Amino acid sequence: MVDARNRRGLLDTSVLAERSDDVGLPDESCVSTLSLAELAAGPHVATDAAERARRQLRLQIVEATVEMLPFDVRCARAYGTVYAIAANRGRKPRGRRAVDLMIAATAVVHELSLYTRNPRDLALLDGLLDVVDAGAR
Repeated sequence: MVDARNRRGLLDTSVLAERSDDVGLPDESCVSTLSLAELAAGPHVATDAAERARRQLRLQIVEATVEMLPFDVRCARAYGTVYAIAANRGRKPRGRRAVDLMIAATAVVHELSLYTRNPRDLALLDGLLDVVDAGAR
């Protein structure tokens, strides 16, 4: 894998939803369209108007400023490998975790480090994927 740390990296939804600065992020950031889908759902499930507006603004900023990487056929095939690793290491690869693993597969295909606020969730992919702790802010 090419070490893209501090050059180009894929931002996980956890980073996109909460961050307001670029500290500790790569010079060039990309986003999986799966993360965009998760962000697009956010305003619809917000319980109050202020939170709904905050989430909508965050979605619009990400759409306008970050390169989108589609979840394509290559990503789907890589997901099979990621899924198998998760299952073989005793983790449940279905449910909520499935989208996280699909985002990880996108990073694998594009040989990008994956920046996340939940690095322990992806520790099982050590050796296949460079996971960077973007830290809780």
